[in-house]
Amino acid sequence: MIDEPSPSSPLLGDGACAPQSSRIHDMPYGQRPREKLAALGPAALDNSELMALFISTGTKGRSAIDIGRDLIAKYGSMGALGGLPVAELSKEKGLGLAKASKLAAAFELGTRVAREQLCDVQLDTPELIHEFFGPQLRHLVQEQVVVAVIDAHLRHVSSTVVAIGSVNESTAHPREILRPVITRGAYGFILLHNHPSGDASPSRADELATRRLVDAAKLMQVNFLDHVIIGRPSPGRLPYYSFRGAGLLA
Repeated sequence: MIDEPSPSSPLLGDGACAPQSSRIHDMPYGQRPREKLAALGPAALDNSELMALFISTGTKGRSAIDIGRDLIAKYGSMGALGGLPVAELSKEKGLGLAKASKLAAAFELGTRVAREQLCDVQLDTPELIHEFFGPQLRHLVQEQVVVAVIDAHLRHVSSTVVAIGSVNESTAHPREILRPVITRGAYGFILLHNHPSGDASPSRADELATRRLVDAAKLMQVNFLDHVIIGRPSPGRLPYYSFRGAGLLA
């Protein structure tokens, strides 16, 4: 004879298990993100748990951790999430403008910390330039043109976004590119832009724009150190392209 399940049994009706709570509050104390961070440090948390600290609250049936995990799965990486505009991020289920703004602020703080750690590094190779700027540009869904002002020791002074284009192309006049360099009386500059496709290979338009900028920089007597295109890692190709490294910028 088989006993009928008691009211406290985990079996309900036709044998389905009782639903488990998705609230962080109902998790074991030591497994909650805030308490886990306090006890073990931030490195002990995975990406979804870290995101949950900024998302704070979940929705019906989904905890803040679930929302963070779903977002990472949807976009593929934290870098891709960090490249989303706040307006687009806020449309994700479970977020909204307030939570999306918190996440965007967290991503930007991480970028700035990384930049500060490299502030004394001489940006004298394409590899270092890519290491410095790649994290903030490679996952953007639109093309951006950035002018990085450099001092006489080839250290980063400031960066200015001078153009934002469509998914496929962006244009910036030499006058707009050189303005932040001239106004700061800088030693020189590095031009950067991203290819949202991930392929850093230069287009014909990239080559023509670089040639025009070489002439303009010589006329204004400022040092054009490099033009670096930021892409994404892929087997068989570099995640960036350097015009100086290719011998196209003397």
